[in-house]
Amino acid sequence: MRQRIIPNIWCTGNAEEVAEFYSNAFDDASYTIEARYATEGLPEFQQPLAGQPLSVSVLIDGYRLMLINAGDEFRPNPSISFMLNFDPLRFGGSEDAARMAQEQLWTKLADGGKALMPLGEYPFSRNYGWIEDRFGVSWQLILTDPEGEPRPFVIPALMFDGPAQDRAAEAADTYTALFADSPGGSEIGKRQAYGQPSGKASAEALAFGEFRLGEQWFVANDNGSGVDHGFTNGVSLEVLCPDQEEIDRVADALSTDPESEICGWLVDRFGVSWQVTPENMGELLAHPGAMDRMMQMKRIIIADL
Repeated sequence: MRQRIIPNIWCTGNAEEVAEFYSNAFDDASYTIEARYATEGLPEFQQPLAGQPLSVSVLIDGYRLMLINAGDEFRPNPSISFMLNFDPLRFGGSEDAARMAQEQLWTKLADGGKALMPLGEYPFSRNYGWIEDRFGVSWQLILTDPEGEPRPFVIPALMFDGPAQDRAAEAADTYTALFADSPGGSEIGKRQAYGQPSGKASAEALAFGEFRLGEQWFVANDNGSGVDHGFTNGVSLEVLCPDQEEIDRVADALSTDPESEICGWLVDRFGVSWQVTPENMGELLAHPGAMDRMMQMKRIIIADL
């Protein structure tokens, strides 16, 4: 799978610890330290991180997450979680084997964490649970029907509430239109409305929705719990762009306030945080002084790096 959009998880100075936790919890996982902070010359607010990892890449079943090592300004919350599909077809057609793997991972993620929805039977799955791990990252573990359309093991799930309540369908339509020219195109998948009011969600709001951007699937639903979480920089979505033209096109379409963009970060009209970056960022930052120049940028300007 070509992964153009990479979820970035904000870590409070413990990115390597987080990566180690996931590499031990998941059967098929590994991590790589992508970059480190300099050992000297850092601004005062970054000096406690001198020499530590700056970014750590985690691969889970071939799906890439990026851990950002920073301060305590942000923390993940349930507004963006990760759906984990335990399809019996991944386990030789055995539902028992899929359920056993699901329950084993649940136990590992629950160590130091808390259950948001206990693991058990629900109308939409014979075995499902929503867990927030010790680092605040949320995971939805679902035993899926092998007769349904196959989906990847890891799928980012966006939950819309607060000012974005009942806008999940609008957001999915916006994103699929924006990335329609990605290799493989884009599409809207299954959608199911609540059918009756739930919490702050209307009867027409999405209890479940899915959409595809390129080769990547996403879930979008409206929050029916009545408890607002709101999107934050705790989990952002990084878009890798081949050139300046694509950076500008994507940023122009998503950004609600170009003046508030910083180092490629922006917030869309639904409150979701994005990072619009060159796909060869590592190569660009190897140029002398490139990091310092980038820290002064709003939108990333490749030529200036």
